[in-house]
Amino acid sequence: MPYLDAPAAALVSVRYFSFIINYIHKAKENPMRHLLNPLDFSVEEIDSLLALARDIEHNLPKYAHVCAGKKLATLFYEPSTRTRLSFEAAMLNLGGSVLGFSSADSSSAAKGESVADTIRMISCYADICAMRHPKEGAAYVAAQKSGIPVINAGDGGHQHPTQTLTDLMTIRSLKGRLDSLTIGLCGDLKFGRTVHSLINAMVRYPNVKFILISPPELRVPDSIREDVLKAKGIPFEEVGNLDEALGQLDILYMTRVQKERFFNEEDYIRLKDCYILNKKKMKLAKEDMFVLHPLPRVNEISVEVDDDPRAAYFRQAQYGVYVRMALIMTLLEVEKPC
Repeated sequence: MPYLDAPAAALVSVRYFSFIINYIHKAKENPMRHLLNPLDFSVEEIDSLLALARDIEHNLPKYAHVCAGKKLATLFYEPSTRTRLSFEAAMLNLGGSVLGFSSADSSSAAKGESVADTIRMISCYADICAMRHPKEGAAYVAAQKSGIPVINAGDGGHQHPTQTLTDLMTIRSLKGRLDSLTIGLCGDLKFGRTVHSLINAMVRYPNVKFILISPPELRVPDSIREDVLKAKGIPFEEVGNLDEALGQLDILYMTRVQKERFFNEEDYIRLKDCYILNKKKMKLAKEDMFVLHPLPRVNEISVEVDDDPRAAYFRQAQYGVYVRMALIMTLLEVEKPC
């Protein structure tokens, strides 16, 4: 079996929620703002942040020195290209500087240092921290002990809030709204933290419908299906056929099947080519449907789709820099330029 058995999964869940409870208690004592979950910001705060990101997009030179003298620490215990470099580019664009590590092997974690001790140490060196970790809840542990704002840059299969903010900016820029949309989520919906975060964020906007496209083994977890979609009365369908769903969609959010989340390579090989978006399939979609992908892709989107004007995943990556610039400014409470 590629997944945790029930007792192990229950233990992970109990530990994770205990981290959240402790974090909430700590937050009452410490008013410092972190971003650990997409729901940490209200809809109004997200609107304000996206407006700032939009202004940054169109007036980039104006923001070139707003974080002069500030340092961002990037603590990446898990491999990343886009997210880590996007954070670094964001801070450099703001006139700040960057320090950190790009893998656990190149940090004191390889010697057994805990996340709590690492963040205490980093708080002496930097003003804000972006952290990616393979274990769910690691960012919450860091926030409990941190002396600086912590941004969750992805924790296991749980959340990826800055990717979600990027997705929201992309959708709003392409469609002009975040409400009244039919969104197709395709591929690895079980382990895909970007999917889980996006669903949690989008259910706060009216008239949003989801079509969840995956093989049975990679369906969304019960925590999303029951506790978010059904609990909030959000319309959704779970289907196995991408072709039949394409014509209904305003947004298609493709994801890769993540080899690193599997314990059994045979199951990964069996599932990795479930869905491949190509030119032929794109003919089934609306003329104003856009394709998003958090990247990296493997082969789930054919390169022949890249030239289609509806392919928005590289624009999505660019929006990620503007969003992270806006987020760094917001959490550091730096003064906005005139």
